[in-house]
Amino acid sequence: MDLWAKDFDSWDICDQACTSLFDLSPLAWIKVNEWAEQKEEFVKRGAFALIAGLSVHDKTANDQKFEQLFHLIKKHSIDERNYVRKAVNWALRNIGKRNLQLNRKTIELSKEILTIDSKTAKWVARDALKELTSMKIQNRLKKKK
Repeated sequence: MDLWAKDFDSWDICDQACTSLFDLSPLAWIKVNEWAEQKEEFVKRGAFALIAGLSVHDKTANDQKFEQLFHLIKKHSIDERNYVRKAVNWALRNIGKRNLQLNRKTIELSKEILTIDSKTAKWVARDALKELTSMKIQNRLKKKK
């Protein structure tokens, strides 16, 4: 996984590998934490693409596993690189669409991120809030109960 990640040179290759293959690996949760701290743009994007993929595909993960990733989302919401900030936003939104409890918690997290003195963080938070609070998402999550 690390060798492939080092060769990522576009968002589509990164996302496809992370959300259609790597998120199925038992190492995925470990790689999220490792890759989030990397300097390389697409490796770092890979961490957040993995979160987005795990949010959809890991049906056995409990809410706490995702909540433990909130610090990474908050910390890296200030990364100004387009491909990273979009992946951070994607991870945040996908966690919030998993169930009503995580939706409420990601809305709270988005509001916290909104207070960070960073144009990028504010974009991440506003965009996530727009989707997570939408009637479409709220209605879908209420039906899942």
